[in-house]
Amino acid sequence: MNKFLKFGLLGLLVIGLALIRHFEHELFSDPLLEFYSSKYSYSEPPEFNTFQVICSTSWRFLLNSILSLALIWIAFPSKKTFLFSLVFYGFTYLVLITTFWFFISDMKAENYLIIFYIRRFLIQPIFVLILLPAFYYQKSIVKEK
Repeated sequence: MNKFLKFGLLGLLVIGLALIRHFEHELFSDPLLEFYSSKYSYSEPPEFNTFQVICSTSWRFLLNSILSLALIWIAFPSKKTFLFSLVFYGFTYLVLITTFWFFISDMKAENYLIIFYIRRFLIQPIFVLILLPAFYYQKSIVKEK
């Protein structure tokens, strides 16, 4: 793949991630968006359907993961790298969504910050920001040998 096409596709995928963030209110039914954009530490948690919040959060994680995995594949077209990323995303999803469900089923004020950060890892494409530099570093180390 030539560099122009590669960077063009990478740019489109980054724009896709930005669009998910920009249209989050229209795409996802998430009562915690408003809750965490207010002074939530002094507020009562909103009324919500736990199953619906889990589904909405999972849908957003899936969309971000698909675009993130595509970014990783285009940047580092290696089957091993892609499979590692796929397993990494799957494992972290299971751990995070289970923990998220545990804490939001009985949402208490002392857990607001924990829920905020677990949710942040689920709804934002943070893992791609960690994995891309790690794969780049690994690739540069292998080149040196």
